[in-house]
Amino acid sequence: MINQANNLLLVDDDEVFRKVLARAMQKRGYAVRSAEDAEAAIQLASETVPQFAVVDLKMPGPSGLVLVSQLKQLNPDMRIVMLTGFASVATAVEAIKLGATHYLAKPADADEIVAAFGRETGDVETEPAAAPMSVPRVEWEHIQRVLTEHDGNISAAARSLNMHRRTLQRKLLKNPAKR
Repeated sequence: MINQANNLLLVDDDEVFRKVLARAMQKRGYAVRSAEDAEAAIQLASETVPQFAVVDLKMPGPSGLVLVSQLKQLNPDMRIVMLTGFASVATAVEAIKLGATHYLAKPADADEIVAAFGRETGDVETEPAAAPMSVPRVEWEHIQRVLTEHDGNISAAARSLNMHRRTLQRKLLKNPAKR
């Protein structure tokens, strides 16, 4: 049974991810409305102001940071979880300053998101990373970011990285490096 107090706005430009997460959240009792960008999200939120939101950081048009600010204006008590495949300290800090309840790096599952909605305070037990990311991992994440910026176009990403297309293709066939 869906509790009408559990209205959830899900905003992510990845259609497959959005649909999968929407189904998972519905199974957990949320009434889900979804949008692929900030403009569509604001329109939906203006029609029915949600109590919860899951917002992707990087999407076409205004970023998730802009959307967090706009959603908080509609409902200052809204619980917002920022999701991103491009996690950084700077965007995490800004998301929280703008009103996000929590910030999760992708991939995050529905249970992690539900738990994040319930977080009221920080966790003093959180351990700092034992070591910085490895150089291969930094390279992998940079390649993924550039590839995303070029909408998955390997040739355009290779040009941007000043790398031969075949070299980039070989790197993409490898599994992500360990952190």
